[in-house]
Parts: sequence; C-alpha cells; structure tokens
Amino acid sequence: MLHSLGVHTLQLLTQAAACILLFPRFLLTAVMLWLLDFLCIRKKMLTMPTAEEAASASEGPPPDDPPVCVSDSNRMFTLESLKAVWHGQKLDFFKSAHVGSVAPNPEVIQLDGQKRLRILDFARGKRPLILNFGSCT
Repeated sequence: MLHSLGVHTLQLLTQAAACILLFPRFLLTAVMLWLLDFLCIRKKMLTMPTAEEAASASEGPPPDDPPVCVSDSNRMFTLESLKAVWHGQKLDFFKSAHVGSVAPNPEVIQLDGQKRLRILDFARGKRPLILNFGSCT
C-alpha cells in the first residue's frame, strides 16, 4: 500500500513538473495560433471588395484562389487545436528516444508468443540492427 502511494505521488510530481516546464512553450504556441487567426481575419476584412469591384470581378475569369471564408470551422485558435498542441507537447516531453542519447531497448514478444526478448538481443556483432516498419506489398 505504501509503495503504491509512493509510485502515485512520484507520477503526480512528474506530471506537475512537466506542466510547469511545458506551460511557457504552450503559451507561445497559443499566441502564435491567435496571431495567425488575427492576421487571416484582418486580411479578409481589409481586402473585401466593394459592390462595384465584386460585380466587375464576376464578369472576368474566376480567380486562381478560392474565396477565403473566415468562420469558426476553419480557425486555428480553437479549444480543440489547443488541446492537440498540449497533448503533442506532452508526448514529445515524455518520449523515451532523444537525439544524442542511447536508443531505447523495449521488450518484444516473438511470433509464437512464448518468448520475450529485447530488441537489441537481435543485434549480431558490430552489424547495425535495422527495424523496418514498412509494408512489403
């Protein structure tokens, strides 16, 4: 019971430390998304054609770009996008592989399901071990 409490406390402290470290980065990203939305809306409002310009434009060939429509469905500064940014930054912070550090050596199960090995157990001598996660079709 006491060991379980210690493990949960350690996990809670790790999550709290991650939040403190990630919060400034998250705020910077949120401000950038807000600025992008602001600039897109400002550009849309400043470049709105007058009635005469719209009538003359409809007579000519259609523009190359589709009309820009700023609505709640295509904005970048939304709660869903902020949640995705926060989740992505947490995943990046807690990943086990980092540039310049030792490669992770997770446990794998052989196809027969009986034997558990580590990935680096398959390395032979000084030959590099290559993992191919692609498709052969």
